[in-house]
Amino acid sequence: MFTITLIWGYAWVMMKASLNFMGPFTYSSFRFGTGTITMFIILFIFKIGFPDKKYWKHLFINGLLQTAAVFLLVMFAMKFVDAGKSSVLLYSMPIWSSFLAVKFLGEKLNLPKFVGLLLGLIGLIFIVGWDLFMISDLNVIIGELLIISAAICWAFANIYYRIHLIELPQIQVSTIQMFFGTVIIILFTIQNEWGEPIIFNLESIYYILFTGIFASALCFTVWFIIISKIDIATATISTLLVPVFGLLFSSLLLGEKLTPGILSGSLLIITGIIIATKKKRSIKKRLEDTANSESPKL
Repeated sequence: MFTITLIWGYAWVMMKASLNFMGPFTYSSFRFGTGTITMFIILFIFKIGFPDKKYWKHLFINGLLQTAAVFLLVMFAMKFVDAGKSSVLLYSMPIWSSFLAVKFLGEKLNLPKFVGLLLGLIGLIFIVGWDLFMISDLNVIIGELLIISAAICWAFANIYYRIHLIELPQIQVSTIQMFFGTVIIILFTIQNEWGEPIIFNLESIYYILFTGIFASALCFTVWFIIISKIDIATATISTLLVPVFGLLFSSLLLGEKLTPGILSGSLLIITGIIIATKKKRSIKKRLEDTANSESPKL
């Protein structure tokens, strides 16, 4: 888990730096094209095969939400928004997922979850509000709102997966939805960035290969293996290290400034998600322990 979150946090620096060599949509096409090819190789190695045709419509919609919409919005917004701040805003996804789960999955919004979500929303207001008053560039504010929109798209993708695709192997879902998302990104790139300059050198190719093979394909494959071994709550809490590493690496490698708004907002968001997920896990664990203590020992 630590290695995965470290790679995902470092990937934000590469995503931002790649804009020095090509357009945001062009980079996304190369990145997810590389990731998709790698995922198909993984499917072949594990002999998983393809899902039934009845799932393809749902996989297309999931790919539209989870890969295409999220990264088209994020990469365009990163032309104006710092990498570290972008990672924090996108990883507000658990907040929106929790709200949507109440609406579409019938989950209950208990007190710990409500408090956690409230802290997370206040954190978002801290980050965007600070920039609204301290930064005169409207593009930064619009970029931040686009990344929050991407987080909401990611949350919708999670809910859609739970409703329509939960029966399929997770690696299979990740591969096919990434394929559909990549096709959409490529078509969008052709329409909007065709003919724009692309600089291929060791640095830009490194960004594409690292984020495509490691951050997109291999990390997601290992992620699915991990969540089959440990509980989801622990894994979800661990992903909070991603924006932490994103802020750290972007500050050290890109020289981005950590303003009071970013630091306080990030702390509130991360604290809120921990409260909303950790408490629920503790209650579930106590119930399991109680049930185990009451069962007869054979």
